[in-house]
Amino acid sequence: MAKATEASAAAATSGAATSAATSGAATSAATSGAVASSVAAAPAMSGAAKAPSAKVSQPSVVPPTEMTGAQALIRSLELAGATDIFGLPGGAILPAYDPLFDSTILRHILVRHEQGAGHAASGYAHVTGRAGVALVTSGPGATNLVTAIADANMDSIPMVCVTGQVAAVHIGTDAFQEADMVGITQPITKHNELVTDPSQIARAIGEAFHIATTGRPGPVLVDIAKSALAARTMFSWPAAFDLRGYHPVVSPHAKSIQEAARLLATAKRPVLYVGGGVIRSGAWAGLRKLVDASGAAVVTTLMARGALPDSHPQHLGMPGMHGTVPAVAALQKADLILALGARFDDRVTGKLESFAPNATIVHADIDPAEIGKNRIVDVPIVGDLKDVFAEFVPALAEEHRKHGKPDLEAWWRQLDKWRETFPLGYTRTEDGHLSPQHVIQRIGQITGPEAVYAAGVGQHQMWASQFLPLERPRSFLTSGGLGTMGYGVPAGMGAKVGAPDRTVWVIDGDGCFQMTNQELTTCALNDIPIKVAVINNSSLGMVRQWQTLFYNSRYSNTDLHTGHDTRRIPDFAKLAEAMGCVGLRCDKEADVDATIKKANEINDQPVVVDFTVSRDAMVWPMVAAGVSNDEVQYARGVAPSWDRED
Repeated sequence: MAKATEASAAAATSGAATSAATSGAATSAATSGAVASSVAAAPAMSGAAKAPSAKVSQPSVVPPTEMTGAQALIRSLELAGATDIFGLPGGAILPAYDPLFDSTILRHILVRHEQGAGHAASGYAHVTGRAGVALVTSGPGATNLVTAIADANMDSIPMVCVTGQVAAVHIGTDAFQEADMVGITQPITKHNELVTDPSQIARAIGEAFHIATTGRPGPVLVDIAKSALAARTMFSWPAAFDLRGYHPVVSPHAKSIQEAARLLATAKRPVLYVGGGVIRSGAWAGLRKLVDASGAAVVTTLMARGALPDSHPQHLGMPGMHGTVPAVAALQKADLILALGARFDDRVTGKLESFAPNATIVHADIDPAEIGKNRIVDVPIVGDLKDVFAEFVPALAEEHRKHGKPDLEAWWRQLDKWRETFPLGYTRTEDGHLSPQHVIQRIGQITGPEAVYAAGVGQHQMWASQFLPLERPRSFLTSGGLGTMGYGVPAGMGAKVGAPDRTVWVIDGDGCFQMTNQELTTCALNDIPIKVAVINNSSLGMVRQWQTLFYNSRYSNTDLHTGHDTRRIPDFAKLAEAMGCVGLRCDKEADVDATIKKANEINDQPVVVDFTVSRDAMVWPMVAAGVSNDEVQYARGVAPSWDRED
């Protein structure tokens, strides 16, 4: 095997093309020491690990062995720690499927659509902390994967996507099923690469797993020419890779920690704004210590739900467009916001200029590109949140010794008043159909917090975040940044593969469900018994809500005809049966509990329950797009009076 530096040079001359990592690696390289971790150990890692050099250590060195590039790919996936792959074969990737047939380590799950492979890999990564793997062919197979890659990129999901490419001699000729996947995915991957030399396959796969799972996690794409898969090469698994220019900052700066601790120890209205980075880093234990030590109010974003148990007395719920009134108000009235692995995205901040106008901002994130991107930051902390919490908690204790613990009694008196005045709730429907909030709430109450819940995108997604019992991390999966309809079923499938002993419920809408429900066939054939609750309001619910509120109830093209008339096109219960699942229907409140219990008792088949719910139910609270969070509405036409409440 060539030395690592020689391998890098060979990659450049063999036609390998790469994109810059979007995790801020170039910026952090100038300010930090090198970082390394075991590629084989990487799947078990939930965040970056520290080491003294830029070498990526391996658990073993495989001596040079002659084999095909395809065999090298499969062997590399095995050595990188993969055990489950979601994929769909085709011409360009077909050489890899032959040695895959003989692997005793890799379980391949044949999906029905490449987008399903990507979302399944994402769901798998979310519940396990390991990199999910998708394997698809060139052209339309690879482009079908693009939505899932973009979704994973927005939500910082570690994922390795391997795509076939036409033979090297045909690249650039508009050959059959040729698509420039490096060019297409450059803006939506953390790193990507085209491999035309079979000797570079092991290096490319090893680096892909390392990059995907360290620093700020994200998707990595390796596009391999069919000619490289077919050619013979001397395969070896090196002891180390040299990832020049990739050095994620892991250890936070001591002075930043000290100043942030001082601010938190002396603040009168502090709020911990917790983002998905806490989940990605596996740092929830450290978060709990900081929460308990600080006495501060806590809000958890959609991607951080479960990082702190909902039942924790300092937890105010989710902030933002459909967050709780206390969570929204706390951020607006805070004098200090400690943002932890969060992005200050528009769904949380509302009109940015009016967000938290009197708050000092401390922002801790492993990606320096996020700090100051949307909101000016007073104290930046770059580092892995596990390391941040490890240093922050004792630093806070020291500041408490210096200054005493802050008097937060008045702050909590106000917060508790908001909680008492504006609790989460809902109004019963008047049209005879089920209340969707009641259905989702009962699924959570009957099934319990030990389950994994995957939600699609729309009204049901927000109700799921509001009404499910989210008491543990890695228990709530959804598409946050991209808002991808169709995410739920394949993500739930991947979650069940990654956590086979946990009950997995998918909370889906009738619109989302029709985009990717073909993966129920995959579930049925591969013994993946997920449960799907279709919250069927016969509409594109969130779009219809906006049409009600902002377009004078002109319902242009939002009626799906799936449950509110006699036709039921499609009939979801019958469709489920046709795909090898158990199909159930519930349209009476008296039957809700019994139906959920029946679904929970079925563990040898996937189950789909069609819950016919009201199309007039709306998600509240709500902050309309582009307005200040001060204008949050608790219900339609009902807004808090902050002057009075203050």
